[in-house]
Amino acid sequence: MANIENRKFIALDISGKNYLSWVLDVKLYLSAKKLRHTIDEDNAASNEERITALIFLRHYIDDDLKYEYLTVENPLELWQNLNDRFEHLKAVVLPNALNDWSQLRFQDFKTVSEYNSTLFKIVS
Repeated sequence: MANIENRKFIALDISGKNYLSWVLDVKLYLSAKKLRHTIDEDNAASNEERITALIFLRHYIDDDLKYEYLTVENPLELWQNLNDRFEHLKAVVLPNALNDWSQLRFQDFKTVSEYNSTLFKIVS
């Protein structure tokens, strides 16, 4: 009942495993709503824009993360806190993807679609 509004994409997991795709989704969505500047340094966003962006960001993070950042009232501050917490994942994801790429073999899959699915997952 808490999530009455349908989500446009998957919320940020507390482990951060979907952080990289979540960042892209949030940036695209905020850009489409003309609110991207609310998460940029030295922005001149109105109070209404900040509140709208903060509501959006809080809607798309895990409930445990919401409670952890309960006192944050600025979307830029929340964005930076999440960035500080999960940005290191880029250093972890790339070596894993390179390893998966080097071990990818067509003969390990039963169908071409399974191979393509794994290939696109590694590339993304």
